[in-house]
Amino acid sequence: MFRDDPDPWSFRSAWYERRKRGLILASLPRGRFASGYEPACANGETSAELAGRVDSLLCSDFSAEALALARQRLAGLENVRLARHCLPADWPRERFELIVLGELGYYLAPDDWACICQRAAASLQPGGVLVACHWRHPIDGCSLTGDAVHEHLARAMAAAATVSHVEPDFRLELWYGEAAA
Repeated sequence: MFRDDPDPWSFRSAWYERRKRGLILASLPRGRFASGYEPACANGETSAELAGRVDSLLCSDFSAEALALARQRLAGLENVRLARHCLPADWPRERFELIVLGELGYYLAPDDWACICQRAAASLQPGGVLVACHWRHPIDGCSLTGDAVHEHLARAMAAAATVSHVEPDFRLELWYGEAAA
């Protein structure tokens, strides 16, 4: 997809995408995070904005073309690392203060998404934040809807979202990891 178009979902130009990014960033409860992970970073548009709020940001995608575009977009940002991950198998072993799951869950098989939800919950540092945002309309070839994706996350986090913003087009929710003992 990225081979034919460096911005196949109009991440840079579409009002929907720009507004969604703004709402994701506005939902974050702190100005800074020590560590973060954004799987499925695509061409790095959200990553570029997260980089200003995260001391050490890991961004990944399965697509080599997407990663090449993200590498260009994020050039010069020394706090950003890029990696090619095939999820759920390549979920990183480290723990994070922030995990951003954007427009990802419905592209995976339900069992794989459930596994990712469990790994995300387990890799949050105590008091860490997981934010997710997904399109709510049906997508051809996808077995999960955006709402179903968030229901999986709620089960994995074993809690209702602290922040919940639901519109006809998308659902944005935020969960805290277990508090430090």
